[in-house]
Amino acid sequence: MADFEDLHRFATDETGLCVVATTRSDGSVHASVVNAGLIAHPRTGVDSIALVVRDDSAKLRHVRRAGCLSITFRRGWRWVGCEGPAEVLDTDDLVGGAGLASFLRDVFTAAGGTHDDWDTFDRVMVDEGRVAIVVTPHRILGAT
Repeated sequence: MADFEDLHRFATDETGLCVVATTRSDGSVHASVVNAGLIAHPRTGVDSIALVVRDDSAKLRHVRRAGCLSITFRRGWRWVGCEGPAEVLDTDDLVGGAGLASFLRDVFTAAGGTHDDWDTFDRVMVDEGRVAIVVTPHRILGAT
């Protein structure tokens, strides 16, 4: 059985490239490839996984409705995944006064991203209506 250490190793081994799965209202699965990173939940401090999404994305609608998300990281034939409750962070009302823009940067870098101009990054995130989804792992599985 995999644990959070395995999840951490897979998420930071290369990039945060992974598959996320949600459920549509009819119960069918919606899956997509995204970048995600391990980060402390900004309200609880609990080790979590976060990703940045557009505010008009299907996965965001599904998370808002269902309140949960499944994430799987794969490296070759090895993989580790987790499932858990998902929270949408879409306002500047974050603990510590960090603000949404700062948290989106933190998520982006936790997923392996870099940027030469953070002011432009922040502006684009706002213009595109980006928000963060934070998943608290309740079940971790894998073939590590």
